[in-house]
Parts: sequence; C-alpha cells; structure tokens
Amino acid sequence: MDVEQVSRFADRVLRLLERVEYRRADSPADKAAIYRLRHDAYLRAETIEPHPSGMFHDALDETNNAWLIGVFIDGELASALRLHISANLSDPLPTRAPFPDILEPLLSAGNLIIDVTRFVAKLDFSQTYSEIPYLTLRPAFIAEDFLRADFIIAACRAEHQAFYRRMFGGVPWSAPRPYPHLKRPMALVGHPCGSLRDEVYRRHPCYRSTEHEQQSLFSQSSNGTTSMPRRIDLLENTQ
Repeated sequence: MDVEQVSRFADRVLRLLERVEYRRADSPADKAAIYRLRHDAYLRAETIEPHPSGMFHDALDETNNAWLIGVFIDGELASALRLHISANLSDPLPTRAPFPDILEPLLSAGNLIIDVTRFVAKLDFSQTYSEIPYLTLRPAFIAEDFLRADFIIAACRAEHQAFYRRMFGGVPWSAPRPYPHLKRPMALVGHPCGSLRDEVYRRHPCYRSTEHEQQSLFSQSSNGTTSMPRRIDLLENTQ
C-alpha cells in the first residue's frame, strides 16, 4: 500500500473500532464461546482434527498468566485471541515449547514477552471486514503499552509471515517447527516493542488505548490472578 492507501485503511479501522467491544473471558461460558470459535476456525484451516465437544482448548488456557479476549462487533463475538505474558522462566509461554533456544535466553535476561496465540475469527466477519485481523491483534498492543513489554511474539504459518510484517513489523525469528496440538508447523515472528512503537502507532492509530481500557483488560488475567509481570521499577524510574 502507498501512504494514501494506508491512511484510508487506518481510517476504516478506526470507524469499525467504534462498533467494537473487547471482553476478557473470565467465566466458563465466555471461555466456551471462544473455544467453539477456535474449533470452527482451525477446522476450516485444516489445522486440527474435529473434536466431539466442538471446542478447542488446552491446559495453557487455564494458567495464571493467560488472557482470553473476545472481540465483539455490534454485540456479537467476531474474533478472539489468547495472550500469555511472562518475564521469567516460571510463567509459561505456549510458543516457548517449540522455540526454547530463542525464547529462554530472552526470559532469563528478564525481558517481558507477550505471546499471541489462538488468533481466530468467524468466517462471515472475516469475509465482510478486512479490518478484522488488525482489530483482533489490538489487545496485544494495549497490553504492550500497559506493561511496557519488550517483545510481542507470534507463531504463524510460513505463508503468513509477510502479513505479520505488514501488520506490526514482525521480524522472522525462526523457520517453521512442529507446534503442539496443531497439524501444521509454525514459524516464529517477533516484534521489538521499543524500537518500533512510534512507527506502529503512526501507521495504526487504532492501537492506541486509554489507561481505563488498559486497566479493564489487564488488571487481572482470565483466571483471576492479579499478580502482574508489570515493569513497576521501570515505570517508577520514568515518572
């Protein structure tokens, strides 16, 4: 896209954002709705085998550092994603299992990482709104701003790496490797938050958020913990 096209698309995303509500899934019913959405999306992509329950989830959905977030358009669940946030080797990241050689040194050094997984959308919404992927990823940037994260990471199919580069400057960190619970291998892309922050907000002003929105989504995880990996020491030193 040229500059004018980028600007027009950004305006469209902002207009659609006015109809969007982000909800952290805390209750069993809210989580089940997201699990069903995932199951349908992954079946379409031929990434999983069908499950009799019609839901797709794993043990990492229940960890203390997991955020399951639904994206609602005009009150209907349109898409969802899962975030895990960690700054040490104790709090799990889903993508650490297939990429330990890359992520464990970063965690050992105290870097705060936001791991984006289970990025899915309903078919009719994704066919109607090309803006859906940008709005679905937005909570990762709300968390990044709130927590002063060092990196956002995402596992994706190899053919999707270019999309992640356009969407948030994702840099290829690894070729595809086998990935737990999925039939297809996944590549790893990383986003260095500090160096790209201004450019991302310039291209995608929809990623900006208010302190109220940050608090409402990230004051606790989907499983009730209020133990945050927030960089309090860094925040205090910059105020």
